[in-house]
Amino acid sequence: MQKIPERIGSKYRFIIIAAERAKQLQNNAKPKIKTRSTKPALIAMKELEEDLVSFEVLPPVEPSSQS
Repeated sequence: MQKIPERIGSKYRFIIIAAERAKQLQNNAKPKIKTRSTKPALIAMKELEEDLVSFEVLPPVEPSSQS
């Protein structure tokens, strides 16, 4: 891994997204890149670096104050 893609914004978000994608790959999702690696985490990080994984950042949910 060279550099966190600018559109992701933070290392933390990069790891969270890569982990979710790795779970998908472990559950037999088809990789979006050609690679000799069989490790889901490495494949997921490479897909993110190549901008092949879409994601959406949702706004935080305010807790409801029930008194």
